[in-house]
Amino acid sequence: MTGGVAGSPAPFVPAGADPAAETAAMYATLDHALHRLAAIGPDLIEHANRIGEILWTPPRIVVVGRLKAGKSTLVNALIGVPVAETAALEATHVVTVYRNGAPSRAELVALDGRRETVPIVVGRTGPITVSDNDIAYIDRILPSDALSRLTLIDTPGLATLTESNERATRRALIDGVEQTRAAGVDADAAVFLFDGAPRADEVEFLRELGFTPLNTLGVLSRADAFGAGALGARDPIDHARAHADVLATRLAGYVAAVVPVSGLIAQTSHTGGFTERDARLLHALADLDAIDLFEILESDDPAPLSPDDRDRLLDLIGEYGVLHGRDRAGAGAAAVTDWLVDRSGIGYLHHLLNTAVHRYAVLHRADRVLREIEALAYSHPARDRIRTIADDSRRDPGGRAIPLYRGLRALLAADPDSPLVADLKRMLLGRNDAERLGLPIDADDERISAAATEHLVRAQSLALTTRTAAEDAALTDLTRTLTLLRSRR
Repeated sequence: MTGGVAGSPAPFVPAGADPAAETAAMYATLDHALHRLAAIGPDLIEHANRIGEILWTPPRIVVVGRLKAGKSTLVNALIGVPVAETAALEATHVVTVYRNGAPSRAELVALDGRRETVPIVVGRTGPITVSDNDIAYIDRILPSDALSRLTLIDTPGLATLTESNERATRRALIDGVEQTRAAGVDADAAVFLFDGAPRADEVEFLRELGFTPLNTLGVLSRADAFGAGALGARDPIDHARAHADVLATRLAGYVAAVVPVSGLIAQTSHTGGFTERDARLLHALADLDAIDLFEILESDDPAPLSPDDRDRLLDLIGEYGVLHGRDRAGAGAAAVTDWLVDRSGIGYLHHLLNTAVHRYAVLHRADRVLREIEALAYSHPARDRIRTIADDSRRDPGGRAIPLYRGLRALLAADPDSPLVADLKRMLLGRNDAERLGLPIDADDERISAAATEHLVRAQSLALTTRTAAEDAALTDLTRTLTLLRSRR
């Protein structure tokens, strides 16, 4: 980490860091808290820098779902490089963390913290000789602009026949072991892949992950094969988009949105896999009607293609891409790739990950930073000064969302039907004080103060009927925030 506090007023931020505008105040508040912590005494400088590393490391997004749900394919598309294993190979049985850095390398991190170099073969990790049961995760570092704002965590599948993949995912993400968490696998947001509709065990896993709907996205994978598929009367991607809206409503308590994505098409279009030769092969099929085309694709003699060329096209763009992309192939590989990008759905997923999800992933990370500061107060002689730093951070405008987010997480785990859930979500989703109170974004100070007073009265009346400790704590933080909004401080 560059920066730090020892002997320098430099902030806890590496060179080149560029926090998003909506989270800059939060970074500044916690950065100031860490400087105050370090100023208490030399013994706390190391702690301040350690916590600063957590603050300024890009948020971690975990990609989860069943075996063969398309997780690694999606990771490749998001990174723009085919680095994640996409077959049931040994590397898919362990958690893999993809993060920005140089030089490109892969390291196996054992449960006891040991690191061993893993060979890289054609951009991917090579054979792993250590038992899966002894591996915490694979740390894959590569220079990547796509990974400069978000670190991606690819996980084994859930609910597999052997249960080893699910065990590895749960061990790293839910059950946890202290050395694994200390090594940094902890995630700040989740992308959950499913097909059709999530099964009961998938919804339960979502709940166990412990995130909120604000920093969890659903992905309806394999959108190009949805419903009746490429030969159906309805375009499968359009069908998937309509179904995704239905699922988003049904899963509103778990995810912010459901995005239909064709991972295969996204991977090919975003990793430069489709060549001019592929375009010529595809164009050779342009004059066939759909039924004849599919007979050829399933034939032992797929003339005018060779079996190998037919298999390559299907591996690259699937039946949907072959059927609907062949009319564009005459214009060359670039035209087909542009169409694949548009149909893949990956653009909207990228947008959500780098805006709304990033914002709440940072908030999740900020909560962890504040907890680390609070934990020092339990054992350090300067506990009162450390508690003051934490309290000041919560009251500062840049840090007010942190206790609200913490309260929302606790309520969703203990009492998801609490009326406070909606209040906390509105407060966290608002772009300014007016929206946090349910007012138009351009409401003036007088209206904001009046609305805050109304909400405060309602919140105080709920104090007589709280049912859980989580609800009590959330109500306390909500009341404190409303009091500050009423005075416009």
